[in-house]
Amino acid sequence: MPLIDNDDKNLIEKKISSEEIFKGHLLHVFKDSVELPNGHKATREWIKHPGASSVIPLLPDNQIILVRQYRYPVAQVTLEVPAGKLDKPGEDPVECAHRELSEETGYTAGKLWKLTTIATTVGFSNELIHLYAASDLTPGKIHPDSDEFINVVKMPLTAALHLVETGKIIDVKSIISILLLAKQIFLSEAKSNA
Repeated sequence: MPLIDNDDKNLIEKKISSEEIFKGHLLHVFKDSVELPNGHKATREWIKHPGASSVIPLLPDNQIILVRQYRYPVAQVTLEVPAGKLDKPGEDPVECAHRELSEETGYTAGKLWKLTTIATTVGFSNELIHLYAASDLTPGKIHPDSDEFINVVKMPLTAALHLVETGKIIDVKSIISILLLAKQIFLSEAKSNA
């Protein structure tokens, strides 16, 4: 739900025109002319993205499952939660999360719950990622897409938190998922011990 109240109406920009300047398989780049709140004109370049889901798999011993893969735009191997784009317009983000969990880790989940939805780069993209956590996991064989090369990594959630704190995990969806899951687990444990 947007955080707009009556005081924010003076911030809204109005689209005058839109030009698609690139249409790729994943991304569509637009150049829009807008009218600013003060009546002046400006240009906004932005990327249309289909959206995505991610899932952080939780094992009974508070270990999580992450994936290592090479990310071309940042030219490095990253440690991330399994994730992928919504394959078709209107795809249920829950279905996408289940699919990506199976493809990238081989696991299927008996329980899946929503952590939150994030807007990854509000300054130039409309991408939303739906973040989930999964438990009651059944192992299987990974079957990534033909252009995906992945190493599956199991580690304690506390170790993942340390990697976030030390800047070793840099992927934003993974950082948020790890922090939110840790908060849920630690709050639940604190209530149990009270």
